[in-house]
Amino acid sequence: MGSSSVPGRLGAPGRLCSTKAQDRRSFGVLPGPVAAILLGLGSSAANAQAIPWTTGEFASPWNALRVFEPSSLPDRTDPDNREEIPPEDMPVKKRQQPGYEPIGIRAGSWMFNPSLMAGTFYDSNVFASNTAQRSDIAAVVQPSLRAHSLWAQHGLDLKLDAQSTVYNQNSSLNQTNASLKGNGWIDITRDTMLLSSFQVAHLNEGVGTLSSPSNAIAPIPYDLASGDVTLRKEFNRLTTSIGVRADAYDYGSTRAQDGSVINQDARDGQIYSLHSRIDYAISATLGVFGGVEGNQRDIKGTPGHSLDSQGYRALTGITVGLSNLVTGEFGVGYVEQRFVDPTIGTIEGPSYRARLTWRPTRLIDVHFNAEQLVAQTSETSPNAVLANAVQLGLDYELRRNIIVSLAGGYENDRFAGQVRKDDVLTSEARVKYLVNRFAAVAAYYRYTKRDSDVSAFNFDKHLVGLNVTAQF
Repeated sequence: MGSSSVPGRLGAPGRLCSTKAQDRRSFGVLPGPVAAILLGLGSSAANAQAIPWTTGEFASPWNALRVFEPSSLPDRTDPDNREEIPPEDMPVKKRQQPGYEPIGIRAGSWMFNPSLMAGTFYDSNVFASNTAQRSDIAAVVQPSLRAHSLWAQHGLDLKLDAQSTVYNQNSSLNQTNASLKGNGWIDITRDTMLLSSFQVAHLNEGVGTLSSPSNAIAPIPYDLASGDVTLRKEFNRLTTSIGVRADAYDYGSTRAQDGSVINQDARDGQIYSLHSRIDYAISATLGVFGGVEGNQRDIKGTPGHSLDSQGYRALTGITVGLSNLVTGEFGVGYVEQRFVDPTIGTIEGPSYRARLTWRPTRLIDVHFNAEQLVAQTSETSPNAVLANAVQLGLDYELRRNIIVSLAGGYENDRFAGQVRKDDVLTSEARVKYLVNRFAAVAAYYRYTKRDSDVSAFNFDKHLVGLNVTAQF
């Protein structure tokens, strides 16, 4: 279930407040199955990796099992008696310092936040090719409107946005994304919540992504419709959740270098999942959890090569929260995905997941992530991949209105039914300058390198960009 200035990035983070120590403890041991619900269900063009950057938004279809993502829960305390969290106690990238927060437009019990981002970037290898590298510059425009309720109980958060990317020399890469997504919660009782989310979108999967054909010169458009309903219940120190999710995909076609059409209808279909998780808070700083997600993937495939599969992923482990110093989650378990196509077969084995945030000072956040999962990809034939990734990032508040972020990652992808193994290296540097509460400027650099046993998939690229955002 369900997530940058790189083309196709959409999404928004959540926030957590509470006035009581017990609330902080129970909310601190977060149920993974409600991830995309409260993170805004970000969807984007996929990276070269199977496992997306955790500091950004989620990757596109099939590229991740998102049920285990941590998430913030809505603040259900009395607004009149709510204890606001000081900016210095919030994560560096989510802080809203006085004088730099958006004003918004209030209409009754609703708040509206419009924004407009315009920018440009340089791509050293727009077709992600190892033989015909071509560079280009592009312009990006992204208007968005967020509307969220201000009710004392229950809540609804909606976001409507669009993004248009236009290249200077390679018009085949031009794309437009549009998305309406929302999440809501109903407070059944003080300790029981019904969480729901949805997204309806027209998106594009970029050239050079894990599932893009190696000779494609245009992004792959697709329509997405998804929804999730989760019931969450607290029993003092024990928190439980159970939910269902459905995602439907409808893919278009892309073009090859010789001008021929590469049909992607084989990737059309639906993915259904049932997820559940139990958390127990041993103390205010330590908890244990167990979670499982089962999925049914009904994908069209090609004649004689079905992409249907069934699988599950189970994890158990500990959550830690040492005040503002260290927070994290460490889990081990088992993953299995059985494909109908015998040429793919079954991918199974031990699985793991680790997330850790260390705050040596209130000006620095250090993030470490490691994960294994089974992803699915389709070029002109069905494939499955076992992905292992390690990521390390740092966010530094240079000044109240200047944030510097650095990140790097390594991923190993092993493809079932093929003699193919890929290694992916990625690094990123970003600086964000808040001019005032109405404007911000961001500059970024990203490097991606994929080394594959199949030389057609080798490539490296440099991406340098600048964005200006106006908000209200």
